[in-house]
Amino acid sequence: MPDFDLAPLRPILEEFIPQGRTALLPALHAAQKLYGYLPEPVAAEVGRALRVPLADVYGVIDFYAMFYKEPVGKTLVRVCGDPACALAPNGGGDAVLDAVCRHLKVSPDEVTEDGLFTVERAPCLGLCEHAPAVLVDESPISRAAPTEAAKICMGIGERPSGIIGGDIRILTANCGNGHPTSMTDYQLQGGYSALKKALTMSPEAVIAEVKASGLVGRGGAAFPTGVKWEGAAKAAGEPKYVVCNADESEPGTFKDRVLMEEDPHRVVEGVIIAGYAIGAHKGYVYIRGEYPYAFEVMREAVDAAAKAGYLGKNILGSGFEFELELRMGAGAYICGEETALFESIEGKRGFPRVKPPFPTTHGLFGQPTAINNVETLCNVPLIIAQGAAQYRKIGTDKSPGPKLFCVSGQVQRPGLYEVPFGVTIRRLLFDLAGGLRPGRRLQAVLFGGAAGAFATDKDLDVKMSFEDLRRAGLPLGSGVVMVFDDTADLGDVLKRLAKFFAHESCGKCYPCQLGTQRQYEILERVAAGRPLPGDAERLADVGWTMTDASLCGLGQTAASAVLSAMKLWPGKFQV
Repeated sequence: MPDFDLAPLRPILEEFIPQGRTALLPALHAAQKLYGYLPEPVAAEVGRALRVPLADVYGVIDFYAMFYKEPVGKTLVRVCGDPACALAPNGGGDAVLDAVCRHLKVSPDEVTEDGLFTVERAPCLGLCEHAPAVLVDESPISRAAPTEAAKICMGIGERPSGIIGGDIRILTANCGNGHPTSMTDYQLQGGYSALKKALTMSPEAVIAEVKASGLVGRGGAAFPTGVKWEGAAKAAGEPKYVVCNADESEPGTFKDRVLMEEDPHRVVEGVIIAGYAIGAHKGYVYIRGEYPYAFEVMREAVDAAAKAGYLGKNILGSGFEFELELRMGAGAYICGEETALFESIEGKRGFPRVKPPFPTTHGLFGQPTAINNVETLCNVPLIIAQGAAQYRKIGTDKSPGPKLFCVSGQVQRPGLYEVPFGVTIRRLLFDLAGGLRPGRRLQAVLFGGAAGAFATDKDLDVKMSFEDLRRAGLPLGSGVVMVFDDTADLGDVLKRLAKFFAHESCGKCYPCQLGTQRQYEILERVAAGRPLPGDAERLADVGWTMTDASLCGLGQTAASAVLSAMKLWPGKFQV
């Protein structure tokens, strides 16, 4: 092994030493940025500085896909291979990957002879409305074309910008302008007025207002936000924490990315209000590693909020103090599960914890914690500013408020659409998103995400609310609406979803670890037109075993789309 000059690393690690193990991911990110990868001398130096055993450091490096123990190219080209990108015109992401590899004369995961490039087939990059998507180091490229392989490798291409639409523009009022909303512009539009109002109320009154609004989690679980906050506020133990879950990694989901990149102060304001409500003085925003631009935008927003007096000690003279720290993930979908996210912040592998106990009593660092996703927290300033009664005038009685839907796939205008709960699927797809491409007919819509279920044309007039979708057997999930016309190969779509779950399973529990792999193997055969006798029965057995026996939501929902497809199109899975 070559000698490594560790002198440049040591001053970088100085800032992380006081935090100890919890700074392990930030320290590894910094070290990898310096050296390009994490060889043993570097990993050992990080471990010594933070007092983490080398075995544990390696356990973390091996767990996260964006950390490398072996040399990689100076430039990393990640090409998305998930369904929305695969379905894009001109061969989609597969054609882009092939073109880039041919241009560089390498196969995926290989390093070019000159050491300058590595090409990877990436899981979803969260740019589904810009398919096919590529991430070149920290530069995202949208609508990548196979004919532009040379430019792609140089990071040259169309930059993603929010594609926003809908019947209302409340949560997305500051989005779609092609740049992040500045502190000045946010304040001119009433920004931070909700925080000012909240600080004149008691924490209990803030929680009561959120409970009265009917706000539930927008990340998929749909748990009542005010009830969660109340549980954390009343739980014994100090300190308490607020965590914003921005580890948005499910294929088809990109709403949180748009909110962070284009209206970051709304996210910051929501987190601070949550902290005040539960009695927390420290918060974290955990952003997925594939969102480097969103991370920088949020970092600038946090700095601006601190300079303006909205973060720190004695905020606006109220006596309330609150700090907000950003953390970047490193390529692990499982960290979207709340307890796995806590483990990651604590400097560990992102293994989910057994529940109970629940985060409201035993969350981050074992303390009472309220964790909400980005869209949920962006609703909070709206609720506090205008009051719960006014908020409930939007949407339906049982599903109040605005909702963001991520429309992607084979539709005329993919993008982020904001509507009141209760509009129909037909309204969203055909009126707002422009319908299908000319001459095509609808085959299916994947609703709720990779862990969702399929809708068909018989469901187009179902209203998009929790109660109506539940009656139709469709999950709202994280707001994914992925459209497939009659040219789509659903067998290939299911294979890609299965590959995603097999790749992202953390391996902690056997039903998920083995089940996702067996599911992928069977669907690979089905997609190739070579199913074996009994594959349909095996697929159903594996799916229901994962659903019933897995430890966390990844395994419990990894077969949802597959089981839905088997119910709708049983012939596709038979010999």
